[in-house]
Amino acid sequence: MAPRVNRSAVVNQDTRMRAFRQRNFSSNRDFRARTSVAVNRNRNFAVNRTRNFDVNRDRNTAEFRARNDLAINRERNVAINRTRNFDFNRDRNTAEFRARKGLAINRDRNFAFNRRSNFAINNNFRSDAFRGQQYAVFRNYHREWHDRGWWRSHCDRIIFVSGGWYYWNAGYWFPAWGYDPYAYYAYDGPIYAYNGLTPDQVIVDVQLQLQRAGYYDGPVDGILGPMTQEAIAAFQADNGLAVTAAIDEPTLATLGIA
Repeated sequence: MAPRVNRSAVVNQDTRMRAFRQRNFSSNRDFRARTSVAVNRNRNFAVNRTRNFDVNRDRNTAEFRARNDLAINRERNVAINRTRNFDFNRDRNTAEFRARKGLAINRDRNFAFNRRSNFAINNNFRSDAFRGQQYAVFRNYHREWHDRGWWRSHCDRIIFVSGGWYYWNAGYWFPAWGYDPYAYYAYDGPIYAYNGLTPDQVIVDVQLQLQRAGYYDGPVDGILGPMTQEAIAAFQADNGLAVTAAIDEPTLATLGIA
């Protein structure tokens, strides 16, 4: 005989089973939902982190490039400005130097010109400037015209200097007129010498000393031309000497070269 089944118990058991399955389903759904949220959150976090990294990397790269460009431009501008300032200052300094130098040259030229205007070159050996025993050689000088043979037979020392022939006598050099019909003499007169120097060597010493003293700004060529004679005359006038414009013993002694 089969046992009897309690219908109410069966119904209640089914109800409990359905409720249990419903709770499990809900729990599973909630778990899946929470899991999905966590997964999405992690996924979003990873995505956002990647995006933020890319954005920040690009931003940092852009900022670095901007700063780098700024530094490069700043250094470039500094270099350019430094070069421009150097060029500008160099040009300005050059202009100022030229202006100062021009002023100094003009001042010296004007001083020399005005000083020379106060006297005249004296080529007259019979004038009062050649009084006294120290200038007897100049007072007694006069041109002597002789041919080459005569000069060689009467003079022990004859040299060719600056286009002309000179003979030595008693401490002075004199033009040897007629020795060569084509000879040229920038200065016709005696030239006092020392230590056996030739006329051009003596003239060079005089030009250099006058140049150091600020009296002569012409070429140092060993020629006793007008500029050298003017400088000698100016020196003689300033130092209380007879203004002879010639290379005489008192002048060389005052110049300190004889």
